[in-house]
Amino acid sequence: SVIAQACHACTAVIWVHRDDGDVQSYLSDMPHMHKVVKECKGEAQLRALAQKLEDGGIVHHLWIEQPENIPTALALKPYPRDVVAPLLKKYQLFK
Repeated sequence: SVIAQACHACTAVIWVHRDDGDVQSYLSDMPHMHKVVKECKGEAQLRALAQKLEDGGIVHHLWIEQPENIPTALALKPYPRDVVAPLLKKYQLFK
């Protein structure tokens, strides 16, 4: 279920921002797409990350699972690594 929710968030952010240059560039080279999946330790940390990204002007989609109304995943619009890596460095890779 966690993977499905992450996929929902990825699909949503790509669709909503499909006209963005970084998104179009990312999608134009499908054989070389690169994703990094990081882990948040619970709802509070996920919401805090969403707020940090919002404050930093980083486009993202926070997936809210229904009918529970609980945030379960967050996906960033494709960005160059150097733009987002500093904001995500404290998060571990998802295992």
